[in-house]
Amino acid sequence: MSDTRKSILFIVNPVSGIGKHKGVERLIEDGLDKTQFNPRIVYTSGPGDATDISSKAAAEGIEIIVAVGGDGTVNETAAGLVGTASAMAIVPAGSGNGLARHLGIPMNLKRAIDIINTGRIIKIDTATINDQLFVNVAGVGFDASVAKKFAVAGKRGFSTYLRITTSSYKDYEPKQYTLVIDGKIYKRRALLISFANSSQFGNNTSIDPSASVSDGYIDVCIVGKVPYWKAIFMTPLLFLKKFDQTKYVEIIRAKEVILKRKKGKNIHLDGDPKIMGKELTMKINPLSLNVVSGII
Repeated sequence: MSDTRKSILFIVNPVSGIGKHKGVERLIEDGLDKTQFNPRIVYTSGPGDATDISSKAAAEGIEIIVAVGGDGTVNETAAGLVGTASAMAIVPAGSGNGLARHLGIPMNLKRAIDIINTGRIIKIDTATINDQLFVNVAGVGFDASVAKKFAVAGKRGFSTYLRITTSSYKDYEPKQYTLVIDGKIYKRRALLISFANSSQFGNNTSIDPSASVSDGYIDVCIVGKVPYWKAIFMTPLLFLKKFDQTKYVEIIRAKEVILKRKKGKNIHLDGDPKIMGKELTMKINPLSLNVVSGII
């Protein structure tokens, strides 16, 4: 008798986040519905591995590819699946887990695996900056600077991210940017500019609670610098999903953005730091990725 179960491949990043991935093989063995799925597990060994693995898996016709890791692992896995028939699922084992949170995926790994058993597959938008993919949030300015420091901090987790953010904030000077958003020119001095596909910036914080992963737009979030003495009182608004209601945030929906800055420097794509030039071009790719969602 032929096996009618769905093929599913788990891509595990063994160095992501804060070690939550440990024991994932047992969790898969105990939690995955074997009447529905025929699983395999592979481990990444370095940057770019997840993209190679997911791309080959999609070409083989594997129906669901699971990113077990943080936002970087999700980004790499998605890069191999955009435009294919395969779907990406997420078992969040990273520090921020932005896209997972937006999709209603529990942070508990056992419950996240159960979402694979019961969740539904939807299509979401992806986007590129200078032809490099992001699926959740990308940005320039202060958060890109923090992402660079966080990447080399050694110890992961929210406490490390918070320490880097608070120690860097006071001395960081806003930068001047020129944006061409769907043909219209904007000149802004900003602490940071984020390109939000989802509402989640990681660790359950949000600058843009109304962002949608399936509306065909990226939300350009232009954030001014809150005075240092006031920042401690306003930080809770990020967790309460009300920071966008303050005078420090301007949000413009866009399909294509050209951003110009005085220096080529830091950018982050789904939290992973990159170096790019003075001019950045962001483009939306509507409904280009199949994902398993926890929101029914």
